[in-house]
Amino acid sequence: MADVSPTGPTTSGGIVQLRVHGVSGAGADQVLDRPYVHQVAGDRNGGFYRPRPGYPGSAATDGVTLEAYRWSDLPSGTAVRTLSLVFLLPFMLCNVAIWMHPVPQAPKSVVVALGRALALSLTMLYVLSIVGVVLDLIAWRCMGDPSCLAGRSWLSWMGGRPVGLRLGVLALVAIAAVGVLWWLSTRLSHSFDAFHTGGPATSRHRLSAVGQWDGAPLVGRLRSVHVAAAFATLDGSLLLAESSQHRTWVMAVLVVAVGAVLLACLVMVSAVRTFDRPEPAPLVDGLTRGLRTITCGLTILVIVHVLVSPAPWPQSRALPGYGATVAGLFVSQTVLITVLAAVVISRRGRQQRVGGRRPATLRALGSPVLVTIAAGLAVAFSAELVYRTADLLDREGTTADKIATSPPLAYKWAIFSFFLAVLSALLVAALVTVLTRRRRWQAARAIVAADFPHAPPEAADRLRQVERAVARARFTERLEPLAVVYAGLAALGLATSAVGLFQIYPGDMTQRFLGVPDDFVNFFIGMGSYVIAAIILGLVIGGLFAYRTAGFRRYVGVLWDLGTFWPRAAHPFAPPCYAERAVPELAKRITYLVDQGQGVLLTGHSHGSVLLAATVLQLPARVTDRVALLTYGSPLGRLYSRLFPASVDMSTLREVGERVGWRWVNLWRDTDPIGGWIFASHRPGEAETLTGPEAMVDRRLTDPQDVVPPPSDSVPPPILGHWPCESEEAFGQAVRDLAARLHRDRPAVD
Repeated sequence: MADVSPTGPTTSGGIVQLRVHGVSGAGADQVLDRPYVHQVAGDRNGGFYRPRPGYPGSAATDGVTLEAYRWSDLPSGTAVRTLSLVFLLPFMLCNVAIWMHPVPQAPKSVVVALGRALALSLTMLYVLSIVGVVLDLIAWRCMGDPSCLAGRSWLSWMGGRPVGLRLGVLALVAIAAVGVLWWLSTRLSHSFDAFHTGGPATSRHRLSAVGQWDGAPLVGRLRSVHVAAAFATLDGSLLLAESSQHRTWVMAVLVVAVGAVLLACLVMVSAVRTFDRPEPAPLVDGLTRGLRTITCGLTILVIVHVLVSPAPWPQSRALPGYGATVAGLFVSQTVLITVLAAVVISRRGRQQRVGGRRPATLRALGSPVLVTIAAGLAVAFSAELVYRTADLLDREGTTADKIATSPPLAYKWAIFSFFLAVLSALLVAALVTVLTRRRRWQAARAIVAADFPHAPPEAADRLRQVERAVARARFTERLEPLAVVYAGLAALGLATSAVGLFQIYPGDMTQRFLGVPDDFVNFFIGMGSYVIAAIILGLVIGGLFAYRTAGFRRYVGVLWDLGTFWPRAAHPFAPPCYAERAVPELAKRITYLVDQGQGVLLTGHSHGSVLLAATVLQLPARVTDRVALLTYGSPLGRLYSRLFPASVDMSTLREVGERVGWRWVNLWRDTDPIGGWIFASHRPGEAETLTGPEAMVDRRLTDPQDVVPPPSDSVPPPILGHWPCESEEAFGQAVRDLAARLHRDRPAVD
């Protein structure tokens, strides 16, 4: 068992340097740069570590005691949790989109309501994909076709059975699929349940809400509504198929009940102010739980009705109404995305410069862009599941348009559009790379020339490598318009899926209006299916390697760690927010150390700086008076203020500085593609217009330290880019400066 001594060898009046690593960071021994460490608080998912007493490097240096907070196992950590993130990726992206609200003055409730409506449509799409496999392709088509059942004992046991019996029995598979989502959404958050603070908010900024609120009531309400919508989608698919042949008063009652449930779900998720109450609300909670219970009972009634109904079923090639339902859902998603984009753009207002940077494209379009990408991925995943199953069941081996178990046309259009969107985005990315290369290299040469004005001629190759690193790092800003382009193409693809309602094949339309041969389009559909399968396989393999290999986790885990930082405010089946534990845990530890008479120097690398910024906003004044902040490789100014302007704007960052008495130093490099300056760049030769204490926060690091080998080495210093800088002299100097300020400010506190 870990040593849970809360303070270790620290003495009263000293300073604790609390290091917080970045996304998918290394072990505590690497964060502390000490081979022997022991745990002093927390558990195996997230804990605090110090150098083990009695070993070299365990004593305090210059009155500063090292401590590390390791949180990398919170967003991943177990194989089940890591793999679940792969399959829940569209839900996660949709949830993050809610937090990309453009500006505080924009209509937040409208954006949230539209985002939650789109999130609800993703749950319905998930159920429809399961319905397409088990009810349409297997129960309706294959089990009714002797040639499809031949040699398949795992299906022939239901061959020749009545249609109602086949549908009713296999509907249990769809119910189980909903149950898996239900189970995952509760199981994955168990390790965070004991860390809800429930305390009063200490800041008006939205970043302080991360980890501050108790998200359990909201997530519970959303979960009940989404479960109800999922079961209602299944019920509607069964009733729509049966009603195409005949109609009875019992069926009419069931159809009205299903429609009422879906309407109630949409109304509830749109009632933002009532739904977002942080505390338990007996009326709202009772309504959502009651709706879920009623829908579960309604599902039982629908399945029983399907099993016992004596009326004949229609003789159709596919499950009646299923293709129209899928296409209708795609159209609904397109309409919601269009309305969301219109609302955001209409309230965009004037873009202000952020830390001296150009206005960001995603500053206005972040929510609609990311939710479009989420919907596009969900549609692609669903289409691939149905398409691959149809391909597995087919015995003819003919083209996609002639397969007996061919999926609905809406899915074919979705695959075709997804492939075209990906291909077009790649072409645009290549074009942007070429067009911006000259400007990026010119800027890189100017920076390198200012950093190494007296480089010898033999360092020409090394200078070229540094220029390349700087030019590549500056490409990060070019990713925003690429995301907008891809989202626009994906939205157009969703809209074209509605053509499937008119039984028009992609090949027929392109051949008629563009002169593209039908076989060429079918080849594109097949290639698109393989591209989607490759993406899914890559995510699965990446998740496994991220779980098993710490080095690989640094690259793959970025998506998981950033996506699960924000609380679940839109989709309850998204992975849980680890910040709901990490931020309160950090706040409690910092408060404890301060109450023991310690000063606390918070040092955060990369995403660790975001966790610390959210933590500082939650600390009371008596604690922040004894806190200093050192950030390095921080994305707060370069990425978060651009992508989440309503949560991490300049006023938020200034409040962080004010709370710590402007005892804040931010270290950054021009070779870093993720981190950057927060208030002022301080590049050589550039005039700075910023004044006040924020002008002293940023310190630029020259990277590499030199372009020629030092006398003690045979190779020049490495280009570090986004790697931590604890071993650099600039880091040590920043620690000494902030520690001296903490010591200097202590008498005023005492």
